[in-house]
Amino acid sequence: MSIKRRYIAPIAATAIAGLALAGCSSSDDPDTSDSASGGGGEMMEGCEDYADYGTFDGGEVEVYTTITGVELGQLEETFTDFSSCTGITVNVVSSDEFETEINIRVDGGNPPDLAIIPQPGLLQTLVGTGTVIPASEAVEANVDEFWSADWKQYGTVGQTFYAAPLMASVKGWVWYSPAEFADNGYEIPATWDELMTLTQTMADNGGAGPNYKPWCIGFESGTATGWAGTDWVEDIVLREAGADAYDQWVTGELDFASPEIKSAFEKFGDIALNTDYINGGLGGTQSIVDTSFQEAGLQILESSCSLHHQASFYEAQWPEGTTVAEDGDIWAFLTPPIAEGDPSAVTGGGEFVASFRDAPEVDAVQTYMSSDTWANIRVSLGGVISANKGLDPTNASSAIGQQAIEILQSDDTVFRFDGSDLMPSAVGASAFWTEMVNYVQGKDLDTVLADIDAAWP
Repeated sequence: MSIKRRYIAPIAATAIAGLALAGCSSSDDPDTSDSASGGGGEMMEGCEDYADYGTFDGGEVEVYTTITGVELGQLEETFTDFSSCTGITVNVVSSDEFETEINIRVDGGNPPDLAIIPQPGLLQTLVGTGTVIPASEAVEANVDEFWSADWKQYGTVGQTFYAAPLMASVKGWVWYSPAEFADNGYEIPATWDELMTLTQTMADNGGAGPNYKPWCIGFESGTATGWAGTDWVEDIVLREAGADAYDQWVTGELDFASPEIKSAFEKFGDIALNTDYINGGLGGTQSIVDTSFQEAGLQILESSCSLHHQASFYEAQWPEGTTVAEDGDIWAFLTPPIAEGDPSAVTGGGEFVASFRDAPEVDAVQTYMSSDTWANIRVSLGGVISANKGLDPTNASSAIGQQAIEILQSDDTVFRFDGSDLMPSAVGASAFWTEMVNYVQGKDLDTVLADIDAAWP
C-alpha cells in the first residue's frame, strides 16, 4: 500500500544528485525520422541498452505514482538516459492521495498514461472500469523472463495480464542490536517457540534503558493506522497455516473467524497484549496505536526495547550514522517458522505499472520499466529492491537489501503478497486496519474477527 512505500527512504538517503548514469552522451541529436512510431530511428552512441525502444520526436508520457520525497527524485533519474536516447519525455507526477485521485481521474475521463499501482486489489478495481490497457507482448515477454509466475499473477486480472511488477519489499524482519545479543548471550531464534522463549528471557533480564520491555510496536500511519499490525498477522498465517490457507484467506474462502486466522491473531496478541513485553519506553500497550511505525523501532537505539517487527524498507528509518550490519549497531532476522514445513516462506509488497493509453511511446516506457535494465539502474540509486531476476543483488545499497533480493530471487522461497493489499479495499485497507487497532486496545477477539468478516463485499 502506498503509505508503506512513501517512507522507504526519507532518512537514510545518500547524495544522489551528482550521480551520472553511464549511457547517452553525445553532441548529436537523436535521429527522430520515425517520430512517434517506436521503430527505427538511429540511436546515439552509448544508447545500446535502449535501442529496442525506438526513437520518438516529442513523445510525452505521464507516470502517476504515490512515491514522494527523495525516492521520487530517484525514480525520475531512472528516465534520464532513456529519455535522451529515445526522445520520450517522461513526466513523473506524484500524489499523496493517489488511491482516491486515480479513481477520480479515471471516472472523469482523464486517466494518466501509466500508473504505479501499489495494491493488486486497486488494480482489479481499475481494470473493472474498462480503462486499463492489457500489457503488450513486449511487456509480457519481459515479465516472463525476469519475474516469477506469482509476481505475474499479481498483475493479472481474470485471464488477462495487465500490469508489470516494479519494486518490492520483503516483510517479516525482526530488527535488533547485535551488541545487545552478544553481551547477553542471546541467539537468533530458529522457531516461533524459541522467539517467545527469547522474549520471556529478555523480560526477565530487563535492559539498560528506562522502562525496558522486549518489544516495541507502532501502528500509527495517518489514515492507514493499523497496517503494521496486519503485517504481523499475515506473517504468522503464512508461517503457521501455510501458503494454501493464506491464499484461501486473502480471497475470502477462509473467514477471519476460522481457527487458522484466529490462531494468528492470538499469537500476535501473546506479544502485543502482554504488558510485560511491550513499549516500555513509549508508554505500554496503549501506546502501540499512538506511536508511528517509523519511530517505534528507534527505541532499540535507546535500549528501551530489543526487538521490532518491520519490513526490509525499515532500514531507511535508522538515523544517519547508524551502521546496519551483522556486526553493526542494528541488524535483522526473519520471523522464524511456526509449523513444520518450508522455513523460506515470506510475505512482501510491491508495485505494478499499468497503462491507460494505447500508444507506442507509452508501451516503450512500460516495457522499459519491466526490464532488468530499469531494475538495476533504480536499485543502484539506493533505498529500494526488486524481485526482478535480472537484478544484480550487489547493486543494493545495503546488506539487508542484498539479502532480501536473494530471498526474492530464490526458487526455494515461498512468497506471498501482503494479504491486506490483495483483499478488497473495504476489508484489507479498512476493516482489517481498524480492527487491528481495536484489538490492541482491548476489543474482544471474536468480535474483532466477526466485524472484519462482515466488511467483506
